[in-house]
Amino acid sequence: MKNAKSNDTSNNQVGTVTIEGEYATLRYERRLAYPREVVWKAITDPKELAMWFNTKAIIDGRNGGTIDFVSAPAGFHTTGRILVWDPPRAFEHEWHIAPHPDLPNGEPEAVIRWDLARDGDYGTILTVTHSRLTRSTGLGFAPGMHAFLDRLAAHLNHEALPDWMGRYEAVKALYPSWQA
Repeated sequence: MKNAKSNDTSNNQVGTVTIEGEYATLRYERRLAYPREVVWKAITDPKELAMWFNTKAIIDGRNGGTIDFVSAPAGFHTTGRILVWDPPRAFEHEWHIAPHPDLPNGEPEAVIRWDLARDGDYGTILTVTHSRLTRSTGLGFAPGMHAFLDRLAAHLNHEALPDWMGRYEAVKALYPSWQA
C-alpha cells in the first residue's frame, strides 16, 4: 500500500491518495461554515452542481435511485446506482464513466461517498471518499477533485468560483503524479 499526503499550508485541506495494487482511493475532508442541509443541497441539487461541479446532473434521490452526470468541458458521462441516500448525512453512489477519448476503458467500478458531519453548532465537516478508481485515473483525478471542492467552498461563500483548470494546475504538485 502506498499512501501520499501533502500539506497545503495555504488551506491545510489537501486530500490523500492511497494506492493499493491497481486501485486508488482519494479522500478529502473540508470544514465548511454552513449547516449540513445547505451543504447537502449543494452536492445533490442539479442546479447547484451545474455551478460548482460544472456538471449536468440528473439525480433520482433515493436508495437504489440513479445518478447521470455529464461533466463539462471534458464531456465525461458518469452513471451509477445510489447506494446510500441519507439526507443530510450521507450520499454514496457508483461512479461509472463511459469510455471516452481521455479514458478509453472508462472507469467501471468506482464509488464516491459524501459524508456530512456536524461541526459544532453550525458548521459541517464534509468527507469525500472516491474509491475503486483505477490507479491512473485516481492519480489524474486527485488534483481535479481538490479543485472542485475549492469551487464548492467558494460557491457556498457566494464568492467568485476559481477557474477549475487554474486551480488544478495550482494544486497538482501537492499530489502524486500519474506520470510517475
